[in-house]
Amino acid sequence: MPWPSGRSAAADAEALHVVTKRLPADHPLARRPLLSLLPAGPTVAWVRGEEGLVGWGEAASARFTGSERFSRAMLWWQQRLSAVLVDDEVDGPGSGPVAFGSFAFDADPGTSVVVVPSVLVGRRGGSSWLTTIGHPSPVDLPDDPVPAPRAVRWVQGTVPPERWAEAVRSVVTRIEAGELDKVVLARDLWAEVDGPLDERHLMEQLHLDYPQCWTFHVADLVGATPELLVRREGAEVTSRVLAGTVGRSLAADQPSDEAAAAALLASDKDLNEHAYAVTSVADALARHCTDLAVPAGPTVLRLANVQHLATDIRATLADGASALALAASLHPTAAVCGTPTERARSIIKSVEGMDRGRYAGPVGWVDRRGDGEFGIALRCGELDREHNRVRVFAGCGLVAGSDPQAELAESAAKFAAMQCALEPPS
Repeated sequence: MPWPSGRSAAADAEALHVVTKRLPADHPLARRPLLSLLPAGPTVAWVRGEEGLVGWGEAASARFTGSERFSRAMLWWQQRLSAVLVDDEVDGPGSGPVAFGSFAFDADPGTSVVVVPSVLVGRRGGSSWLTTIGHPSPVDLPDDPVPAPRAVRWVQGTVPPERWAEAVRSVVTRIEAGELDKVVLARDLWAEVDGPLDERHLMEQLHLDYPQCWTFHVADLVGATPELLVRREGAEVTSRVLAGTVGRSLAADQPSDEAAAAALLASDKDLNEHAYAVTSVADALARHCTDLAVPAGPTVLRLANVQHLATDIRATLADGASALALAASLHPTAAVCGTPTERARSIIKSVEGMDRGRYAGPVGWVDRRGDGEFGIALRCGELDREHNRVRVFAGCGLVAGSDPQAELAESAAKFAAMQCALEPPS
């Protein structure tokens, strides 16, 4: 049934019933890995390790454009919540009705999407639960293997590599002339797929290769982000900042991972890039939070293909802002845009040469309490089902001293996450 809109649940005879039940440990939905529960068809996912949320079916959805995309999405969600009756025996983050969102990097162009699944399975701290909205069909566990692509052809993206390197050089010149401190430039590639293009296969591969990341899927945007933009659990707020990157050692003549990590921690260029990103997040959180705890220096986060400088910021919520409101306040951070923000944004528009779409925008979920998690949509691709292809993205932070060829190599290392996930099994 359609989701009623705009009226209170008490006054609306058509109010939907949302039911969350705790699952016993021996229940089939509690025993299997979360991603293996997803059927073919519309799905959403936010999974890290053995915990997270997966959903299917569609109780409601909406699209938003323009500079008011976040505020319009928040209003839409509150209107949906006013038209439901909730029976929630778990009553914790991610239980009850949950909205999954994927937001455009820029106000124009770009379309943001919010989806509320009609069936959701959550898992946290060893406990599992099932949420249903309305009267969905019985939950049938998929048994057939998820199909993989037969072949993949990689096609040049919007901007050729040599032209992108020239854009990097021009931006670094402006940075070194004192126009601004940092700019993040991104590029894309196309993967033309022979055979099935199933987001479940991509998610399973990404989850296997990057267990420390948050594997996500919302409205054909699929990826595994290492960067948690914000988590809200009651009054506790957390954000993970990543900026400064080095590739993993793949050959005998390359430095060891330990040596590369040490060099990363000693690199003025990478430390400066990271400091800008940390400052932008801390300043944004300070508008909503108190008691910010910002470590004095970064650590190194080691992933399968790259190593990043990482800083985890913690704070206490002061004003009741939801996870979505916090994500809106934080976006765009210096890690994906630059600093000063508006000047960096203007340069991106003038020299990057492509529409980012929802790449580098917030992606995640928010529940009826305002709790939730949003990451930055990185290491991701957008499925083009009409042409059976995937557009994948990578970006690099530029500061004084950035070298165009080194940035090109860094972007190639970041493409590897989606490239490996797409390649058919050998």
